[in-house]
Amino acid sequence: MEVDRFSNLPSDVVEKILSRLPIREAVRTSVLSTKWRYRSAMLPHLVFDDQCVSTRKNITFVNIVDHVLLGHIGPIHKFELSGGDCLDNWDIDRWILHLSRNSIKEFILVIRQGFNHRIPSCLFSCQDMIHLELLGCVLKPPSTFKGFRNLKSLVFQRVTLAQDVFQNLIACCPLLEKLTLSIPTFHHLKIDAPNLQFLDVEGDFEDVTFENTLNLADVCIRIYPRGRTWVCDNSNLVKLLVQLPLIQRLKIGRYFLQILVVGSLSPKLPKPCLYLKFLSVVVNLNDPAEVLTVLCLLRSSPAVQELEIALYPALEEEQDFYAPQEVQAALSEVNSLYGNWIFPLTQLRLVKIYYVSDVKTELDFIRFLLLNSPVLEKMIVTPDDASDSLKLIKQFLRLGRASVHSEIIFLDPYSSGNFSS
Repeated sequence: MEVDRFSNLPSDVVEKILSRLPIREAVRTSVLSTKWRYRSAMLPHLVFDDQCVSTRKNITFVNIVDHVLLGHIGPIHKFELSGGDCLDNWDIDRWILHLSRNSIKEFILVIRQGFNHRIPSCLFSCQDMIHLELLGCVLKPPSTFKGFRNLKSLVFQRVTLAQDVFQNLIACCPLLEKLTLSIPTFHHLKIDAPNLQFLDVEGDFEDVTFENTLNLADVCIRIYPRGRTWVCDNSNLVKLLVQLPLIQRLKIGRYFLQILVVGSLSPKLPKPCLYLKFLSVVVNLNDPAEVLTVLCLLRSSPAVQELEIALYPALEEEQDFYAPQEVQAALSEVNSLYGNWIFPLTQLRLVKIYYVSDVKTELDFIRFLLLNSPVLEKMIVTPDDASDSLKLIKQFLRLGRASVHSEIIFLDPYSSGNFSS
């Protein structure tokens, strides 16, 4: 008699196998063994994505979700709905109502087509929620909502909600550790989350402020251009980093750097970023204020091991950023900049530079990095234009280096894996 190997597999192994299969394939495993008959009906993680389709024309996406939920046995810890085209609001709402009665811990709803879906009030009663991810939704919690007390991870993309609603939501999630936010409708973003460790935000912000964020270790901020001028009595860079004493990874998008350059800036920050190991900056090296800000960051970050720089030219509307007298003063400072800012980057081992042109300001900055990085192992350069590669290689051969073991690698600007801001 042939041994039924499937029936003898440990329960945790069976669960791992089923959890890695699309719903359709997981349901079909019920024919493998009598002990597997109800296994798929007990899966705690349900993912309904674009793979969730039936070979039978009369079976719709809605039919599949209904069938799985009605036949499900036990708790549902994770529910992801990212498939189906133009689903009816009523179907989504009744599924969410069903989940709110099942101690849901992870909920992911992705609406790619049609109007944004307004989240029903029953979702806000899910106090066991650990991860919430919404794309293409409208959020208006009931007045009785006091936050998700167990929420650790929150992702909002193209979510419509009032700014005060967002502030209250963050403040009422005391365990929140990860926040990913892409909301173009906010003008003033304030992050107040004492347990937050990871932050990735993108939007049309006029300013970004932090309070009670002393545990933040990984931060990425990108903002959209608005042709505005930012004003500040003190250094915005200092104001930012004083709330990030444990920062380890920092990504500064192009227009956010323009906020950071506003205000008085000394050559070195009052308090160094002792734990910062990775720094990524989008910078215009023709703007002396931006250059000074980047150098100040480097000088105040003795532990930096990896540096990622994306270069860009100033837009026409940005070229009049300085008054004429400010331009002359700034240019004078740039002329003596690198001679006055000699400091060793003693931990820097890897540098990636994107969109490099045969421009003096860019070559000066690269020369500065090479001369002040004694343990540099690799510099990876992506030219802005492939036709400039040979000319750039000749220029780089003339540059001195502090590290005798460093190598410079040129990449094709049209290859995959280039910088993404």
